[in-house]
This record gives sequence, structure tokens and C-alpha cells, in this order.
Amino acid sequence: MSVNQYIEHNRDRFLSELFDLLRIPSISADSTRAGDVRRCAEVLADYLRKAGADNVLLEETAGYPIIYGEKIIHPGLPTVLVYGHYDVQPSVPDELWVTPAFEPTIRDGKIYARGACDDKGQVFMHVKAFETMMQTNTLSCNIKFMIEGEEEVGSNNLGPYCKNNKDKLRADVILISDTGIVANDTPSIDVGLRGLSYVEVEITGPRIDLHSGVYGGAVANPINILCSMIAGMHDENRRITIPGFYDKVLDVSESDREAMGKIPFDLEDYKKHLDIENIMGEKGFTTIERTGIRPTLDVNGIWGGYIGEGAKTVLPSKAYAKISMRLVPNQISSEITEMFQHYFESIAPKGVKVKVTPHHGGEPVLTPTDSVPFRAAAMAMKETFGKEPIPTRGGGSIPIVALFEKELQTKTVLMGFGLDSDAIHSPNEHYGIFNYFKGIETIPQFFKHFAALKQ
Repeated sequence: MSVNQYIEHNRDRFLSELFDLLRIPSISADSTRAGDVRRCAEVLADYLRKAGADNVLLEETAGYPIIYGEKIIHPGLPTVLVYGHYDVQPSVPDELWVTPAFEPTIRDGKIYARGACDDKGQVFMHVKAFETMMQTNTLSCNIKFMIEGEEEVGSNNLGPYCKNNKDKLRADVILISDTGIVANDTPSIDVGLRGLSYVEVEITGPRIDLHSGVYGGAVANPINILCSMIAGMHDENRRITIPGFYDKVLDVSESDREAMGKIPFDLEDYKKHLDIENIMGEKGFTTIERTGIRPTLDVNGIWGGYIGEGAKTVLPSKAYAKISMRLVPNQISSEITEMFQHYFESIAPKGVKVKVTPHHGGEPVLTPTDSVPFRAAAMAMKETFGKEPIPTRGGGSIPIVALFEKELQTKTVLMGFGLDSDAIHSPNEHYGIFNYFKGIETIPQFFKHFAALKQ
């Protein structure tokens, strides 16, 4: 039986098993879901065993376990290390979901559920592709799996795990499907990812909440101050005003920008899909460039004062915000975090106190398009899509890619199958059935071409 015949014969089961995984609310950010996160790891590890992997373990960490499994068919063959994550983002606000987040539903050829695309659907493609290769006797490389449960909260325990298990994790390439393609008829491979600096800020004014009539206009209002400080972090051209922020930004050549301009993109469709009248961003760059090759600073959450039902005329004691900065090649997350902290403290008026708490960060990466892993991925996609994939730069961050290069001395290929419209991290996240099975079909071709190119 061929690879495609096996996939088609087991199509319903492959969907049903994914649905079982999606029903588990493995929200790593929610401590009340700790049992569900571990249960998800156990279920996924069991599917890996059934697919044919050896030495499948739940490797304990200071947080959630890392699933490890392997199939070493010959020590002389190249080894592919597959990375993914089984944890998911919170589903809130739940009322905006058409159907419950953890009750997977198919509508219009798409699987709607939290984690459908990010990353359960995509990591499960690898488990099913591995099963397919085992059952059709087409596995052409050694394979190792490392699937973690803390990607959505910063992967804090992945670094120590990699440091302590370098020999076990030794591989010729790391294969990740946590990214996407331009469109179902336009395959693409991410060759760059932005880094990340994530901080939380706290502004404190008076020691307690005050009556806004008695004290309003005489005492600094932390919410007003915070809003003003945040607004001042961009100039009229939407450039970030932190001194030194752009000093190390890698300039992208005109030829590379010209190549990015060939990526299919309809601005009017983009605005219509987002239900916005116009776009906004750094002057002198296109929308695709702004989300791929330029750094950003965005407020991810802001709160303070009274937000309950009705009115309470209060001048709040504190105001808070969570702020993320996406970084591009040559920027270093720790340096950017330090720049932000110094600048944010420097622009605060004397009537308030400022506290900046760094959360997690990650480094930007670039993958060479002339490398064996990229060429193998491009050949695989051409075989299954019938088109050469376009090299693209992803706007998101996968900090572990830089971690793998540092700790394991191994390059990564990002062969994802999601779409920008899949609403990851948002209500009504979904993943196309086409994309799910196209991934299962393409992954074995990557192994075939990678083995041939490594000979």
C-alpha cells in the first residue's frame, strides 16, 4: 500500500483521533488545568507508541513533561528531530466562540477548536505521517520526537532539558510545523522568524484608590499617565521612540524586498477579513514587510481602576499593561528589554512610581535557502502541491528555534501548513481538513528527499 493509499484508507480515524486530542483543555497558562495538560501529554504519548515509536517517555521537568520518542532504523542514516507542543492558549472570551472551544466541530471544511492549528493539529500530522511511513515501510531516516507542554508560556524548561540531553537529541535537522503557508494553492516555507521581548509594567500613584471628585485634577491618575507613556512610544511615522531600538536592525536588501513583493496579497481582502477601514504601521514599508522584517511594540493588555458593573468614581492607585516587542535579526531580546525598561522609567513623571517586570523573550532567526533541509522541504512541497514553495518571513516568534541552534547546534526547517486566517490565539481558531491531510502527505516526502540529499 502506498503512502497516499494508507492515508486515504485511515482518513476518518486520523480525524477522530485528532478530535480526541483537541477535546483536552491543555491550557498551560491556567494552573487549574494542570491535570488536563498532563492528561494531554499521556494521550499523545500513547498515540506515539501506537504509531511505532520506541522509548516513549514523559520526561519530567520543573513544569509540564516533555514527550520523547524515537525510531532508530539504522545508525548510519540521517536523523530528523520533530518538535511540537501540546499545550494551547486560553479559550477566553468563550462567548465569542460559535461552538465551544474544546468541542471540535467541522464547518465549511475546517476543524474549529482551540489548538486545531496551534499546535495540536500540526504536531499530530507528524505522528500520523510517522505511522504512515511505518505501516508502508517507507521511513527513510531515523526519527526523534520532542513535544513539550509549555510553549505558550515561554518554554522555560525546554532549555535545561536540551542542555541535559544533547546526546539523546542529537540530529541532522529539526523539523517544526508551527507556522503556515501563504494559501492552499500557494505553498511557502518560513525562512525567518521574529524574536520577542515581553514585559509587564505597573504604574503606582497614590497609596490607595481615591475619590475622583475630591482628588481628581490634583493627583496623578496612573491610568492617564500609563496611556500617555504608551502613546509616546511611537512617533508620527509609527517608529518606536526607544533610543537605540533600531541600532542593530538588519537591513533587508532591495532584491529581498522585491521578492517579498511577489507574495500574493490583496490589501482590500485583508482589510475586509479583519473588518477594518484602513491599515496602520511604520511609514515606508508594506503590510507584508511590517509583519515580517520590521520590529514592533504593541500593548497586549491594559487594566486598572474600577471595571465592575455600574459606576464608581474612583481615581485608581495602580494601572498595568502587558507589552510585547517583536524583534528582527541582529536584535537581542535581553538588550531590548533593558532598553525598554530604562526608557519607560525615564519618561515617567515624578508623581508616579514605575515597575517593569520582564517575562519571556526569544531571539530572531534566519534559515538559509540553499541548505539541505530547506531544499528537501521545498522538493516535498513541490511534489504534493505541484508548485515551488515561496520563501517567506514569519511575523511570529518561536524562541526555541534559536535555542536549538545554540544548545543542539542544529538547524531548523519550518514546514507548517496553517493559514493566517486560522485565528490562532483567537476565538474560533480553526484548521483546514485539506491542510491537515496535506501535511500528513508532505512530511513523508520530506524524509525521502532529506535522506537522498544527505547521501
